Amino acid sequence: MSSSSTARLSVGMLAAFAAIYFIWGTTYLAIAVAIKEIPPFISGTVRFLIAGLAMYVWLRWRDPRPMANVDMKMAALTGVLLSGIGNGLVLWAQQGIPSGIAALIVTAVPVIVLLLDWAFFSKRAPTRQALIGTTIAVIGVVAIVTHTRSLSGDANIWYVLSLLIATVGWSFGTLVQKRAVQPGTVLSFTCAQMIFGALFQALMSVIDGEWTHFEPSSVGLGSVLAIVYLIVFGSIIALNCYLWLLTRVAAPKVATYALVNPVVALLLGALVLNERLTPLAVTAAALVLVGVGLVLFQGVFTPARLMSFVKRAPPAVARGE
Repeated sequence: MSSSSTARLSVGMLAAFAAIYFIWGTTYLAIAVAIKEIPPFISGTVRFLIAGLAMYVWLRWRDPRPMANVDMKMAALTGVLLSGIGNGLVLWAQQGIPSGIAALIVTAVPVIVLLLDWAFFSKRAPTRQALIGTTIAVIGVVAIVTHTRSLSGDANIWYVLSLLIATVGWSFGTLVQKRAVQPGTVLSFTCAQMIFGALFQALMSVIDGEWTHFEPSSVGLGSVLAIVYLIVFGSIIALNCYLWLLTRVAAPKVATYALVNPVVALLLGALVLNERLTPLAVTAAALVLVGVGLVLFQGVFTPARLMSFVKRAPPAVARGE
C-alpha cells in the first residue's frame, strides 16, 4: 500500500470515529424529541425501515444483486441485537429516563464488549488494569441505577432494566457482526441489518400496544425533523461508519464511541431539554469514564512506560523544574 493510500485510510478512519463519537451523542436528544409525539418502537420502525429501504434503492441502482454476498441469517441476528434490541429498548427507556442518563448507562458498552469477547469470542483474559477499570465502571453504573430516582425523578425500574438489556444486546451484536461481515459487503450488510431491526421494532410496537394510542395527525414538525435526522445521520451515516470500522479495528477500540456520547448527551440534555445535571450524575459519569478508559487504554500508563518517559525526558523535566 502506498503512503498516499495509508494517509487516505487514516483520514477515513478518523472521520468514521468522529461520526460515531459525536453523531450518536446527539441522537439521544433527537430520540427525546421524537418520542414526545411518536411512540418509541414506532419511531424506531420508521427510522430503520426508511433508512434501510433508501439504502437498498441506492445499492440496487449500483448493482442488480446488492444482497448476493450477504449472510442473511447473520444480518437478521445482528439486526435484532443492534437496531432492534440495542436501539429499540433505549428508545423505550427514554420515555422515563433523561437522554443524558441513558447515554451514561450505555457507556458500559466497551466494558461489556471486553468481557463478552473474553468469554465467547477471542478467549483473551482481561489484564489486571482491565479488571480494575471494569470494577470502577460497574460501580459507576450501579450508582446511576441505584440513585436513578434522585437523578431523574420517578424512574420505573423497567426502564432501567431495558437500558441494561439494550447495552448487553448491542455489545453482543457488535462482536457477532465483526465476525459476520466482510469489508466488501459493509453497505449491503448494514442495509439488511436495519430492515431486520425495523421488523423487530414493528413487532415490539404491536406487543406494547403503541398503535392503539398513536395519532399521526398529532405529530409536529419537531418530531418529524428529529426522525429525519435519525434516519440520515444516526442510521445511514453513523451506523455504516460503525460497521466499517469493525472490519478494520478491534471491537473494544471501536466501542470507545461510548466514552464521548454521554458527555455530548448530558450537555445537550441540560442545555436544550433542561434536564437536571446533578453532582451525583457528574460523579457517576466520572467513575464510568475512568473505568472504561482504564479498560480501553491498557498499557498506556503502566509504571514501566512512565519510567521510560522520565528517563527520556530532558534533565529539567526529570527534576520537575
